Amino acid sequence: MKPSVASALILAPLLALTLSACMVGPDYRRPDTGAPAAWRLATAEAGEISNIAWWEQFQDPVLSQLVHTALESNKDLQIATANVDQAFAQYGITRSALAPQIDAGVSAARKRVSENAGPVLPGFQVFNDFKVNLSASYELDVWGRLRRATEAARASLLASEEGRRTVVLTVVSSVADGYIQLRALDRQLEIALSTLQTLREAARVQKIRFDEGAVPESDYRQAESQYRAAGAQVPELERQIARQENFISVLLGGNPGAIARGRAIDALMFPDVPGGLPASLLQRRPDIRQAEQNLIAANADIGVAKAAYYPQISLTALLGLESQDLSDLFKGPSKTWSFGAGAVQPIFNAGRIRNQVAQAEAFQRQTLSVYQKSIITAFQEVEDALVDRSKFSQARDEQAANVAALQRFRDLAVLRYQEGATIYLEVARAEESLFSAQLSYVAVQSQLFQSYANLYKAMGGGWVGDAEKLTGVHLVGSAQ
Repeated sequence: MKPSVASALILAPLLALTLSACMVGPDYRRPDTGAPAAWRLATAEAGEISNIAWWEQFQDPVLSQLVHTALESNKDLQIATANVDQAFAQYGITRSALAPQIDAGVSAARKRVSENAGPVLPGFQVFNDFKVNLSASYELDVWGRLRRATEAARASLLASEEGRRTVVLTVVSSVADGYIQLRALDRQLEIALSTLQTLREAARVQKIRFDEGAVPESDYRQAESQYRAAGAQVPELERQIARQENFISVLLGGNPGAIARGRAIDALMFPDVPGGLPASLLQRRPDIRQAEQNLIAANADIGVAKAAYYPQISLTALLGLESQDLSDLFKGPSKTWSFGAGAVQPIFNAGRIRNQVAQAEAFQRQTLSVYQKSIITAFQEVEDALVDRSKFSQARDEQAANVAALQRFRDLAVLRYQEGATIYLEVARAEESLFSAQLSYVAVQSQLFQSYANLYKAMGGGWVGDAEKLTGVHLVGSAQ
């Protein structure tokens, strides 16, 4: 019985499967990161809280709409999505090498043989050549080179998917942070305009009293100076507001422009956040998972590099038809076939393979350090956010008490001045201190709200997957 292309293509994968136990390079094992078991809260409670769409808990419909718009139109997110599609295509390209490669060919030619090249049979100096063939080739992955390459490509795909989720996390947090800062600047501008109106009236009254000789010029000039100083705050705050609006507009994927407003910063609600988090939650952070997939890919690349030390074995087969006359092409005597096997063994390459292996091992050590650093950084970010939430809350309460005390002090200073018990400088200092304290209170209030957003960003959680669904983008595929 004659061999056939079909039988060869069946036997080749079976042979490769028999030899598949031999695969060079290290198998991946997750390194011990020395993570703490927990911070302060039970896993179930923290896990449930970390899965919510926390930006909606501010109870500002405008903020929620801004987040939705950013997830649909943010350019960085669209870039990350394209990166995932590229990685999926590359994974398919790499994986295809594991299967037999089959090609079909058709050719037609008219040839003339040189009379000076040797004896030529009469009538064969000029002839036609028609061919139809089916060829197949298959590399026996004895040493696991192709399987390691596929393992690396799959890990790279998963890393790109986690990279996209990291962008989702960053976009949501940036929009929330930006909006909170915008509403804080709006409130500071309101305070500045209100204070400016009060000081303008005070300066007008002092000018009249000075003209009447009731007060010295120093009182009038002090009031005017305060009015001018407060007036200088207004354009600065307006500048910051415009820049903040431009920043948010770009996050939304649009041109710089005005941003809609919802609740005032004093009316925003605080999201539910646990007082502590189990360390295991950080394994859901997309940047950590991305770093681990990069480590898996680097680990597999060591096997790809080491496989170059061993022979590369290939099987080939061809079945076709060839004839000088087109009318005879599909007749039995025109049949051609061939089968073969080949191997290539490196003998001398001046240390190229050795250095490729060393390079892959060095890169694996680098990605291991990046993975370990990403975990350490995650611990730091969560602890920092917890500290910020606690301390900014205390600072806000103290600043609120300070504002109340300065308001009372200002009122008393005005009363004492009206009764002639003190000079206008006391009133001026009271107004200045109150204005500064009011601006500081709003700043601390903004930092407190942002600490909640930063905590959700730091701990990752199931909310990232829910936010990803809002992007409205269909990925090409997944290696999962």
